[in-house]
Amino acid sequence: MQSSKSMQLADPAFSKVSPAISVSRMTEHDLLEVVEIEEHSGLSRWGWTAYYAELQSVNRNLMLVARVDRPLEQPETYNIAGYIVARFSAGELHINNMAVRHEYRRRRIGKTLLNQVLEEGKTLGATAAFLEVRAGNGAAQALYKSCGFCPKGRRARYYSEPREDALIMSADLKMMLDSKS
Repeated sequence: MQSSKSMQLADPAFSKVSPAISVSRMTEHDLLEVVEIEEHSGLSRWGWTAYYAELQSVNRNLMLVARVDRPLEQPETYNIAGYIVARFSAGELHINNMAVRHEYRRRRIGKTLLNQVLEEGKTLGATAAFLEVRAGNGAAQALYKSCGFCPKGRRARYYSEPREDALIMSADLKMMLDSKS
């Protein structure tokens, strides 16, 4: 049986983060802003072509954005506050990229995006979730820990620009499911 959260995923705007932010599936129209956020967030570069290819894959439902809802009379500078991209394969969910615009950080947008993609992964049958995070990114590590991830290993010199180790973190989604039952 699907949870009410996963059933809401059929709606274009399935989660309200705040009165001005909602979470929905990423579309091709979001890609320029997603790449812009990526470039300013210190992530390993995917670029427009990789995100576009991912949108064409079976994992497209694991690509979410946090949209800024604005009144019609307010000029638009951008529409996306943050995003997350994940893949489901062999019973596992891998979080590939996640970023929130600097001015929208510390407003629970990243946590909402992460929890929403974890819920979607559980709906697909994922029993575990994995990700890599820069060893020096304490804020991201704290976010992941708050969502049930634990450090499991380290990949030396995993990131370039700048060169840095990655911590491998994982979450047991089956245990998360059982604890909510």
